Amino acid sequence: MAQSGASAGASALLAKAHHGSVSKEQRAQIEDDLKAGRLPAVVATSSLELGIDMGAVDQVLQIASPPSVASALQRVGRAGHQVGETSKGVFFPQHRGDLAPAAVSVARMRTGGIEALRVPANPLDVLAQQVVAATALDEWDVDELFDVVRRCASYAQLPRSAFDAVLDLLAGRYPSDEFAELRPRITWDRVTGRVAGRPGAQRLAVTSGGTIPDRGLYGVFLVGGEGPGRRVGELDEEMVYESRVGDVFALGATSWRIEDITHDRVLVSPAPGVPGRLPFWKGDTLGRPAELGEAIGAFTRELAALPEQEARDRARSEGLDEYAAANLVGYLREQVDATRALPSDTTLLVERFRDELGDWRLVLHSPYGTAVHAPWALAINARLRERYGVDGQAMASDDGIVIRIPDTDAEPPTADVVVFEPDEVEEIVTREVGGSALFASRFRECAARALLLPRRDPGRRSPLWQQRQRAAQLLEVAARYPSFPIVLETVREVLNDVYDLPGLTRLLQRTDRREVTVTEVETPAPSPYARTLLFGYVAQFVYEGDSPIAERRAAALTLDQGLLA
Repeated sequence: MAQSGASAGASALLAKAHHGSVSKEQRAQIEDDLKAGRLPAVVATSSLELGIDMGAVDQVLQIASPPSVASALQRVGRAGHQVGETSKGVFFPQHRGDLAPAAVSVARMRTGGIEALRVPANPLDVLAQQVVAATALDEWDVDELFDVVRRCASYAQLPRSAFDAVLDLLAGRYPSDEFAELRPRITWDRVTGRVAGRPGAQRLAVTSGGTIPDRGLYGVFLVGGEGPGRRVGELDEEMVYESRVGDVFALGATSWRIEDITHDRVLVSPAPGVPGRLPFWKGDTLGRPAELGEAIGAFTRELAALPEQEARDRARSEGLDEYAAANLVGYLREQVDATRALPSDTTLLVERFRDELGDWRLVLHSPYGTAVHAPWALAINARLRERYGVDGQAMASDDGIVIRIPDTDAEPPTADVVVFEPDEVEEIVTREVGGSALFASRFRECAARALLLPRRDPGRRSPLWQQRQRAAQLLEVAARYPSFPIVLETVREVLNDVYDLPGLTRLLQRTDRREVTVTEVETPAPSPYARTLLFGYVAQFVYEGDSPIAERRAAALTLDQGLLA
């Protein structure tokens, strides 16, 4: 052996992957190996975040800033999970724009600044399911059933009008000759005030009940086995449609060769050592909560106001190491040099510059998170269509909104494109939301929970593309009725649970009162903050065609505004 020596090489097994699409048996085995010390590390999604006692984990490594403080606490809490032990975690921001969110998350973890819990208010789809289940077994007095429902925290403020609208739906108010599943599920005697289940209601409640939405996953099984131990995991339906027999893919740190694809499962055999395709799943990323965004804005504002060495010391006091602290302070200084102002909890910055094609890019810099920015982007798109006759393709992210406006002879776009009156924004967003792919996909999930898209055969999966088609047909019928409860429920879910429309309204009210200022600037090239946002903008539109056709073609809604309120 020459002087350079030789490497003994890494051990054969360093880590395994743990995520929701790995089978229950495989996940249990991975958790067991970690607890017993046979496995040095596990690479996981949020699947290890909740409800699992992982035994003697020494340290958690969080890649990228966590989605929320509560989530960060749950993840780091996997380490040192014994009485008297201290949980230890190390955060690795992915890029300079990730440094401040990571530092603020750590600071708030130390002080217990967890986000407020939000309980869904009056979900009418779940109410419909529960009414069918209750009346399938017993006959109820309507007033008594209403009182029982209101004893649940989620329905404590349920108005009688919404309860009656759900009973109308289940009793057959809407024409079933247009959509068969709108046929009556209960009988409602309005003279005596009694409700009872119709034949088949009990079977419907048992076979199609539940609140977890069907995301169209195929089970992956070993060839020649039916037992529970033969299940390997799950694949996204669209991944399966792009695969062929003989393809090799990686799942759970192992390679598998596809032997057969049936109507509801993929049969595989092990292919150890063969490089395979990485599967993809459509994940829903949770946006940053507005209160965490406000704290991030306050932190960067304070940091930018300090002299450089003091700012570094302050950043280090929040847990950043020397390199990260210098990087963060340098990033803020470069942003101030480029735009003369720093977006924060009290300053929203509108930056304007030309892109590679000479069109205008308008970037709204704001720390308030996707849940606030996404409905704002819908309203901006509506204003651009009205003003310029074009689709501005506004893209929302946790750190702001990017808008592209084609170059015309008119004056360049200004901040008045993005500033709205608090009273008008709710009306615009409610009107716009019906035409979005998000609304169509959420409508499918709400309709399934309300038992309007029942499973034909509980033992077999129904392909997701067929469910989308049926949901689109139901939406065509439902969109014509202003008080259709599942359309109203979908609007409520999108505006309050997915988006944070109340948070956006509060922010615009503060802007109105001059508590938050809007500053605009034109730059010759994108600022450091804008470059980070533009990376996400490209990613969004590279994959724009991926949303299913049935969900891109959503509806123009007619809504009963009183009932919705």
